[in-house]
Amino acid sequence: MRKISKILKENDVGDMGIGAMIIFIAVVLVAGIAASVLIQTANRLEIQAMTTGQETTLEVSTGLAIIDIEGLNGSGKIVKMTISIRARAGSGDIDLSHTIIEMNDGKKKTLLTYDSAEFSNITDGEGSVFDNGTWTMDGEHFGIIVVQDADNSLSAANPVINRGDIVMLCIDTAACFTTTSGLSPRDTIKGLVIPEQGSPATFSFRVPSSLTEQVYDLY
Repeated sequence: MRKISKILKENDVGDMGIGAMIIFIAVVLVAGIAASVLIQTANRLEIQAMTTGQETTLEVSTGLAIIDIEGLNGSGKIVKMTISIRARAGSGDIDLSHTIIEMNDGKKKTLLTYDSAEFSNITDGEGSVFDNGTWTMDGEHFGIIVVQDADNSLSAANPVINRGDIVMLCIDTAACFTTTSGLSPRDTIKGLVIPEQGSPATFSFRVPSSLTEQVYDLY
């Protein structure tokens, strides 16, 4: 009887050892899987954080700056307008073909996109920039006159502005504001030059109360 009891106890001990080993292996497997998931999640978060940081830096540092805005007087209205722009300090390359100009005179808001057929260099015209050939656009598009481009980064098909470049964005205001055939005296204009990526350039000006000269510095 004692011998049978001893055998049963030894068998119980063996079963307990095998059970403990199975539990240990299961714990190790679960811990390994959990650690793998945590590592993968941490890697994804790190990559996303780096991407977000790069995009944020580019968004903050990239942008356009307005140098000057000039308008041409035609029969007592501003019928043509140029917006001279450059890239901000530290800005990356900006593709002007994806840039939008927004203008609002308090009665109408107009959005303009780039027309590749309206591209020229400052040397292509004679005398005033308003005599340049880049003035056949309609009320939905703007043209480009290149003023300064040392690295030849600007072309009709790929107008990319970068450090040191200066361009004029040409707008036919008579076509944009057809009701008044241009900008009338005392009109207040607010607008944005919005690049594809980065900070937009804002502008606001008031048309002089009396238009007696041919060209006006509006901004």
